[in-house]
Amino acid sequence: MNLDDAIASRRSMREFLPDPVSRDQVHRVLEIASRAPSGTNTQPWKVVVVAGEEQAKVTKAIMDYRLEEAKAAKPEETKMPRRYAEPYLSRRRKVGFDMYGLLGIEKGDKSAMWAQHGRNYEFFGAPVGLFFVVDRDLSQASWLDLGMLMQNVMLVAKQEGLDTCPQGAFLHYADLMHDVLDLDDTEQLASGMSMGYADMSAPVNSLETERVAVDEFSDFRGFQGVSGQN
Repeated sequence: MNLDDAIASRRSMREFLPDPVSRDQVHRVLEIASRAPSGTNTQPWKVVVVAGEEQAKVTKAIMDYRLEEAKAAKPEETKMPRRYAEPYLSRRRKVGFDMYGLLGIEKGDKSAMWAQHGRNYEFFGAPVGLFFVVDRDLSQASWLDLGMLMQNVMLVAKQEGLDTCPQGAFLHYADLMHDVLDLDDTEQLASGMSMGYADMSAPVNSLETERVAVDEFSDFRGFQGVSGQN
């Protein structure tokens, strides 16, 4: 698979087959992905990979917590925005409506939405979970570096025949996850991710999100007189 195909075909999958993924497969993905750039080569990332009993422990901890409390403490604003302005709010709502429509969940059905959100913590059935961790003392630039590593992970996984779903949803339970993953005081969770073989028979995996046209988000400057440019 070439890079164009990997980028174009990568989607966040929300139902996976139970087919196992080996440690060697994940190791290879991370090894290639680790060539991601980082400021002054700091490589400011740590990845905790869980499968089997360790993955089940994560799921149980969060699902038990969800039974006890309707909502966990909200994450810090640096992790997840509490308010979305336009045009971000409309885009967010659009993908939500589209996804719930494929799942047959009607608007206002809070219990069904709550249950579907809980599938995040079951890794949507994927056999592997990854957690991306960054040092608390590092700056916003290091979070950008981590994002580039995550993008590499998703594209390399796609190249290797695997699918993924990056999951900021784990940040709703950041404090709990800190304990479950046995992170030290200098570390904080940035994101989770599911990895496995997508179940393409699941309607939700047919979701293909829209993208804004290049001319809407780009401002080209200084190209006058260059062949092929306006």
